[in-house]
Amino acid sequence: MAKAEKKGNPFVETIKTIVYALLIAGVFRTLFFQPFWIPSGSMKETLLIGDFLFVNKMAYGYSYASCPSVQIPSVGIDIDAADLCGFLDGDNTRIWGGTPERGDVVVFRHPVSGRDFIKRLVGLPGERIQISNGVLRIDGTPVTLTDDGNFEEIVEPQGPGRVRPRCENGPVGLRGVCLKSRQIETLPGGRSHKIINITNQSSDNTGVYTVPEGHYFFMGDNRDNSSDSRIPQTAGGVGFVPYENLVGRADRILFSSAGASMLFFWTWRGDRFFKGIE
Repeated sequence: MAKAEKKGNPFVETIKTIVYALLIAGVFRTLFFQPFWIPSGSMKETLLIGDFLFVNKMAYGYSYASCPSVQIPSVGIDIDAADLCGFLDGDNTRIWGGTPERGDVVVFRHPVSGRDFIKRLVGLPGERIQISNGVLRIDGTPVTLTDDGNFEEIVEPQGPGRVRPRCENGPVGLRGVCLKSRQIETLPGGRSHKIINITNQSSDNTGVYTVPEGHYFFMGDNRDNSSDSRIPQTAGGVGFVPYENLVGRADRILFSSAGASMLFFWTWRGDRFFKGIE
C-alpha cells in the first residue's frame, strides 16, 4: 500500500501565501506602478477628487523616492521610503534615469514633509519662472492662453474630507452650480492643457524664480487652489523639487469615485474609466 503523502500545516501554508503575495505586490509597486488616489482639487479639471490612477515609475528611473512609505498611525507603523531605499539617496541622481518633459503630470515627494504630491511640470532647470497677472512666464515670455468657457461643478461635499469647492461666481449654496473660468494653456514645445481660475490672489503675481540645476518647478492646473512651487518651502509650500524626489508620471485614470470612498462603486463617474491624462 502506498504511503500517504505528507501535507503541510494549513495555517502555515496560508501565512506563506500571504507573505509571498505581499512581497510580490511590494516589488511590483516599487519597480513598476504605484497606486494614487487624488485627495484634493488642486489639479482640476485635469484630475478630480476621487480619481484613481497608477503612476508609471519606469518613466524617470529609480531613486529612494521610488520605494513606498508605509504609515499606519493606529498601530504605530511609520516606515519612510528613505528607510527602505536610503542607499539610493544622495547626489540628486537616479538609476536608469529618464528626463521628465515639460507638461508631464508628475507625482513627487515633498522635499520637506515627504508626502506625495501630484502637479504639472512647467519649469525646467536653469529657467526663470514668473507668474504675472495670472499668466505663466518662462524666461520672460508669456505662455499662450486661449479662453475656453467655464468649468462647472455642483457644490457638494467631495472626497473623504467632504470639502466643498471654491467658486468664481461667489458663495454658492449646496447643490448649486459652481463656475470657474477655463483657459487652454500652451507651453513651450506645444503641449496644451486646461487651467481654471477662481479669483485674483497673491499667487497670481510672483517674483522671478530661477530653477536650480537638477530641480523642477511645478504648478497645479487649478491655479488659485494649489500649494505648489510658487510658494517657497520656508513658507510652507513646495518650492523647487529635486530630480531624485520624482516618483513617476501619471498617464491614465483607471476609474473615479465622487463619494467619500473609492469603494462606494455606486458613486463612480461613468465618463472617467481609463481616461488619458493630458
